[in-house]
Amino acid sequence: MVPLYLFASFVGTLGVYALYEVLKVAYQERRSLRHLPGPKSPHLFYGNFKEIWKSENSVLEQWIRQYGPTLKYTGFFGRTRLYTTDTKALNHVLTNTNIYEKPAPSRYHLARVVGPGVLVAEGDAHRLQRKILNPAFGAPQVRELTGIFIEKSIELRDIWATQASNAGGTARVDVLAWLNKATLDIIGLAGFNYPFNSLSGAEDATELGAAFKTTFQAGLHMNPLRILQGHVPALRLIPTRLDATLRSSQAAMLRIGARLLAESRREIAAGEKGEASLRARDLLTLLVRANMDADGSGAGARLSDEDVLAQVPTFIVAGHETTSAGTTWALFALTQNLSAQTRLRDELLAVATDTPTMDELNALPYLDCVVRETLRVHAPVPSTSRVATQDDVVPLATPFTDVNGDVHESIRVKKGQAIMIPILAMNRDRGIWGEDALEFIPERWEKQTVSNAIPGVWGHMMTFLGGPRACIGYRFSLVEMKALLFTLIRAFEFELAVPLADVGKRSAIVQRPFLRSETERGNQMPLLVRRHVRA
Repeated sequence: MVPLYLFASFVGTLGVYALYEVLKVAYQERRSLRHLPGPKSPHLFYGNFKEIWKSENSVLEQWIRQYGPTLKYTGFFGRTRLYTTDTKALNHVLTNTNIYEKPAPSRYHLARVVGPGVLVAEGDAHRLQRKILNPAFGAPQVRELTGIFIEKSIELRDIWATQASNAGGTARVDVLAWLNKATLDIIGLAGFNYPFNSLSGAEDATELGAAFKTTFQAGLHMNPLRILQGHVPALRLIPTRLDATLRSSQAAMLRIGARLLAESRREIAAGEKGEASLRARDLLTLLVRANMDADGSGAGARLSDEDVLAQVPTFIVAGHETTSAGTTWALFALTQNLSAQTRLRDELLAVATDTPTMDELNALPYLDCVVRETLRVHAPVPSTSRVATQDDVVPLATPFTDVNGDVHESIRVKKGQAIMIPILAMNRDRGIWGEDALEFIPERWEKQTVSNAIPGVWGHMMTFLGGPRACIGYRFSLVEMKALLFTLIRAFEFELAVPLADVGKRSAIVQRPFLRSETERGNQMPLLVRRHVRA
């Protein structure tokens, strides 16, 4: 039993620290963004977050129409957040990574799922990881992996064909669950030559599959204590059952990752001896090779084994959840635009092979339009955040009028100021995309050359972000998504299995669908799937 005086000391220390945090927040709030317009905070602890959650992010777009492109709203503990769709301001924040970093609470929660990989690292550590990782994600490497994308897409196609046949021609399929399995299999083989065998129903039978599933599901579980732990490091000392679960599953992931790392090194050594290679050109092997080739003369010029191992769960999360969600939303969108579904199928059926190359996939213009429009309207990650590490002046393309009626051409932010990056709101901004910005219209990409000042790395949109922290694996994700759609749309006709009003969106790392009538069943997207019979 803990002595009473030690417990009292701990509680007292915690109370002093909490008072310090409250005073610090109050001081920062008095210094920053008082003049900006924005909604009132309805809750002392949650601020405006419950409004955002319940509205599935749409309230943010309403605020932009009400208050203008630059505003503020309230986060946890009354912390003000800067929210802007001003392209010049966003470009400044995304490119100046020496000033704007991911907030410490976000990094804490994300690191508990993916470890200290490239998604979490900042500063010199992030720059080194990006430098070593870049060669593994170039177009030549993705071209080599396209065969895996197609192979698993065909396996999924055959499973759905069997289900449709057994159901008398049309099956009700939770496409989100099955696409999760397919993309997990793909990242396992393409990422580190590991067979998850999810599509065969054996992912829990593999130790890495079971460990990842436990870690990811635990990472999605949020409650007031977990939120507080993100903001108050002292509270992380409080042991919870969740902590024990995460430690156990992460230990398993690290142990298996170490084995995969050793296998990659043996493969490279065998290749250097001229021996036949049995291993695919997976991302982990490419990463290890690039790390070995890096200039090791300077301190930190190569990644440590710990940093290399941290990329394994990063590959799984970044290369699995986002693509499965994006492809799910593409199939959903095509059920709401049947002419687009038909036109896409006609284009795909004109291809003479079931196993196209990356270049053949990228040469299909309407498939490209569908993918672009899906990732615009249904960006898998709706927003992210940054925090200023020093005082700064953010320039604006569009001046704003403050609550006092004064016009400003820039925003002065103070150290510690949180800034939201509005990915989805930028992708659907009526001022950029027109009054039909919320509609899924693939033809918009062929009717005009879409050109705007959005600082995105791909497609003139924010889906993969921009600047030095833009998504390193966007080429991988795009080709994988095209391979899945190519195979599935050729084979099936899709229809929404529930009323449209029943489909909602829920964000937890990525934005997934759920049914309002079956919230207890978690995320799902039920579609009616029937074999397409060629005329």
